[in-house]
Amino acid sequence: MMTPEDVTKALSDVELVPCAEMALMDARRLVDACLDADVPALVHREACAKPGCSPKFQVLVRPEDGPRVAALLHQRWADSMEREGLAPVGGAPITEDGELPCPACGTAAPLVEGACSDCGLQLD
Repeated sequence: MMTPEDVTKALSDVELVPCAEMALMDARRLVDACLDADVPALVHREACAKPGCSPKFQVLVRPEDGPRVAALLHQRWADSMEREGLAPVGGAPITEDGELPCPACGTAAPLVEGACSDCGLQLD
């Protein structure tokens, strides 16, 4: 598991990209899961200028760690679905049009600018 010092060292002077946007508690849980998997990540507050907008937080990672975070989210989603008895063992099926489901929310639709069209998870 990575320590805060390891994260600071790994992420200093590198480009960071958002891989997910969510409520603070969920963002912290995702960062903890990333650190457990030796993926340096941190929480960043993304301000919204719209009136009445609830606060959103981004989980930032290095671009090359995006696929690892996507795989982590997919595994967490699959484990959750299986615990609830909602997913077949062996993963989510590919839809008729060839779209893979989002690892975070399960939506099987074309990406919008490299992100899930439903939850916004950056996948590309």
